[in-house]
Amino acid sequence: MTDRKDYPETIDEKDLYEDIDEEEMYELIQEERRKAFRQHKEEKKPKRPFPRWAFWLIALFMVLSALSALPKFLNLAAVDFLATSAKLSGNEEIQEYKQSVVTVRTENGKGTGFSISKDGYILTNNHVIEDGLRTWVNVPEQGQFSAEIVAAYPEIDLALLKIDGKNIPYLTLGDDRHVQPGDHIYFIGNPLAFTGIANEGEVLGYTESSLEGDVLMLKAPIYHGNSGSPVITESGKVVGVVYATRRSSEHGKVGLAVPISYFLETEEGRDFDPE
Repeated sequence: MTDRKDYPETIDEKDLYEDIDEEEMYELIQEERRKAFRQHKEEKKPKRPFPRWAFWLIALFMVLSALSALPKFLNLAAVDFLATSAKLSGNEEIQEYKQSVVTVRTENGKGTGFSISKDGYILTNNHVIEDGLRTWVNVPEQGQFSAEIVAAYPEIDLALLKIDGKNIPYLTLGDDRHVQPGDHIYFIGNPLAFTGIANEGEVLGYTESSLEGDVLMLKAPIYHGNSGSPVITESGKVVGVVYATRRSSEHGKVGLAVPISYFLETEEGRDFDPE
């Protein structure tokens, strides 16, 4: 079994907040609120009511102070991926694919998964669910389901879940052996605080990894929360599952995806029939 700390740098470990995580950002904003409250108390005089205009001025200062910190940490590429998603959402095929992409949650966090059968089988990353005591899946337009972990494959960072659902839209699994460098791909996931974000990129090839076998390397804007996102070819077939990012000396930040053939070679995958 591969220890989680030996994985390549994952989305959950490095995302667009380059030097600060979500908890630290929350604490930063809370600290600004505390500062404003202390300033309010210090400036308030006992025999004179605190002017309302001054209160709102302090509140405005608090917000501006918190926002002023964001450019230090926020990668402006986030603006690009939201614009790209908006453009792709006008594509009828992308809209259809989105119906099969789900949010996978535990009490410790969230990631992405996708349906691979109409009766509720969901594929995601093992690291999305491995530390949770309970797992839930949110299906677009159908709501939240409690999920059973059917099988976990830590050596390839995949997990197969089952929810009690019927007639769930699903994606068709393809053959990653036909994928070539330069191929255009789509991926859909739940990065940061968003859900159902579609984006695009290209295949760079295969690369070594700490998982059992080589993985697909992608030039694509992948962020925290994209773990478990399906990599979809222009023909609409899933050829990989996003699980990490890595810094490449040649290509810069790249995404890594588990080839779908690794799942199809498992006991569950060999017997799997999406119909």
